[in-house]
Amino acid sequence: MQFDLVKHPGGVFALADDIDLPRINRFKTGVTYTAEIKLTRNPLFHKKMFAFFAFCFEYWAADKAGYECSDEYTQKEEFRKNLTILAGFSDVVTTIKGEVRVRAKSLSYANMKADEFERCYRSMINAAIKHVFANTKDHSILNRLQAFF
Repeated sequence: MQFDLVKHPGGVFALADDIDLPRINRFKTGVTYTAEIKLTRNPLFHKKMFAFFAFCFEYWAADKAGYECSDEYTQKEEFRKNLTILAGFSDVVTTIKGEVRVRAKSLSYANMKADEFERCYRSMINAAIKHVFANTKDHSILNRLQAFF
């Protein structure tokens, strides 16, 4: 399992995003776990990307795609994957049954270098403008969207 963490004074690591709380709560308090920690490329830029996802998801309605019965984490993950594919950051794979599938590339620090992540971010904005915010006339939404440029 992988989590984004922020180091605080005194050597304490805390979750970078509350969305991971349900997953981290599976671990028992007081038990020792082994973890591999890697330095991230730019945590603020990574955080900006996920703030952008949250903004897009907030505007987009899960019931438009039949995800209304899924939990929020699943809805957000599926939305993120779909937007990543629409932005052109995906891999085409063939299943054991011979079916062709498109899978979103991982945005994790380990799987995407800084320059590719920057290109991905710009492409995400373009994909969101085209597919999520296409008919938006609300100036407050458009102003919030422009803040991510």
